[in-house]
Amino acid sequence: MPTLILVRHGRSTANTSGVLAGRSPGVALDERGAAQAAALPARLAGLPLSEVVTSPLERCQETVAPLLDARPGLRSHTEERIGECDYGDWTGRKLAELKDEPLMATVQAHPSSAAFPGGESMRAMQTRAAEAVREWNARVEREHGADAVYLMCSHGDIIKSLVADALGLHLDLFQRISVEPCSVTAIRYTPLRPFLVRLGDTGDFASLVPREEPGEGDAPVGGGAGAP
Repeated sequence: MPTLILVRHGRSTANTSGVLAGRSPGVALDERGAAQAAALPARLAGLPLSEVVTSPLERCQETVAPLLDARPGLRSHTEERIGECDYGDWTGRKLAELKDEPLMATVQAHPSSAAFPGGESMRAMQTRAAEAVREWNARVEREHGADAVYLMCSHGDIIKSLVADALGLHLDLFQRISVEPCSVTAIRYTPLRPFLVRLGDTGDFASLVPREEPGEGDAPVGGGAGAP
């Protein structure tokens, strides 16, 4: 079965302004995000990618654009099911004000029971994304063989939920997983089980430097902006 390369989009203008972008249109990469995207082709140069699948949102499309430019003929597909979580009424709000919402405690501790007002549940988010991966695994294997490698560019909470699914972790544990902007996560699927072979790899150790975190260990909803 194929190996899936999961790339979180580069840092966006919403990441740096502390806004939960969700599915808001017009959220682009900021200057650092554009540089992260420009560096992606070299980081992935050794991988024989067979297909690229992206979220429909602009920040993901911008992230894979340099890679597609560097590899003429590499096919790109848009997949709605790996689009960002529908945060409903939370969309476009400042994360600093959302931390005091009663629902935030549920999002942090019991995300499997969290449903965003006017939006979707985190359980539904994980289900649709995992179904998309399984269908793409089958398609890629059918068209390119069992040893094929393909890439999906998506969002922080989507990628974290897919990692939890691959590891057999309950969704309530997915907030323990961290994927920074433009990080690379790799899952090798087999008939028996998936293997997580990379997690949140940026090639940069800056994110390991101790820094003050708001919320005493709360996970950033939407994935956060990464290292300063």
